[in-house]
Amino acid sequence: MFVMELSYTAPLESVEEQMDAHIAWLDGYYAAGVFLASGRKVPRDGGVILAGGVSRAEIERIATEDPFAVAGVCAYTITEFIATKTSSDLSTVRENPVT
Repeated sequence: MFVMELSYTAPLESVEEQMDAHIAWLDGYYAAGVFLASGRKVPRDGGVILAGGVSRAEIERIATEDPFAVAGVCAYTITEFIATKTSSDLSTVRENPVT
């Protein structure tokens, strides 16, 4: 599973110009089952996306497709983790660590 943290690198007005395209991009990966949750950070200086079911290389490629990244208004930090415990709603992404 991945935590995709994005930080705005441009004024909020520039971010807002890309918002409709960003939401459409999010919707596509929700429909594909890759994105599990997303939202704005508080204070509003970026956002967070929880994703799963793909490789590190694939999630990095997906991040480069974000219209925010294409427009140069954000930068991504991607953290991979093993979700060994989840709510029942997220049981399908639960992982067993390799020992």
